[in-house]
Amino acid sequence: MTSTDWLALTDAELLSQCRFDRFRVSGPGGQHRNRRDTAVRLVHSPTGLAGQASERRSQARNREMALQRLRRTIALELRRPVDLDPYHPPPALERILPRRRERIGPRHRDFWTGAQHLLDLFEAYEAGLADTAAAVGCSTNQLSKLLAAEPQLLRRVNELRAARGRSAVRP
Repeated sequence: MTSTDWLALTDAELLSQCRFDRFRVSGPGGQHRNRRDTAVRLVHSPTGLAGQASERRSQARNREMALQRLRRTIALELRRPVDLDPYHPPPALERILPRRRERIGPRHRDFWTGAQHLLDLFEAYEAGLADTAAAVGCSTNQLSKLLAAEPQLLRRVNELRAARGRSAVRP
C-alpha cells in the first residue's frame, strides 16, 4: 500500500496497520491518573510513525487521540510526488483553503488529509510560497494565514523552506 492511501483509510483500517502499546505515565493528574495503563502509543507498521496520548483517564479516549495524532504525523512527515501539468487541487485540499465558505479547520478530522496535499505541493514547488498559492488559487497572504492557523503545519513548511535556503514564513 502506498502513502497516498493511508490518510484515506477508515480509523479501523488504519488501526489494523498499527502496533498498539499501553503504558503508564508519571506526573501530575490526580489520584486516579496512574492506577491503570491508560496511556496509548500507536506505531504505524508500514512507516514507523507514531501517535501517542496520555491526557485522559480513559484508554479508549487516549486511543482516539493517538490515532488523530498519528494521522497528523503521517500528513506532516510523508511526501508524495505531485504532477504539476496540469494541476488541479484535490477535493481534500479544496476543503481547507481560505476561499471556501465551508472551509474546515485544524480540529476537523479531514484537515490533515488536505494539509498533506498542501505540503506535497510545497515540496513540488521547492517550498515556494507564491507558486504554491497561485497553484491553489489564493493569495500568499491567505496561504500564510492558513499555515499560521496550525503551528505544526507552519513549522513543517518552514523546515521545507529552510532546507532550500528560503526565509521562513511568518505568522
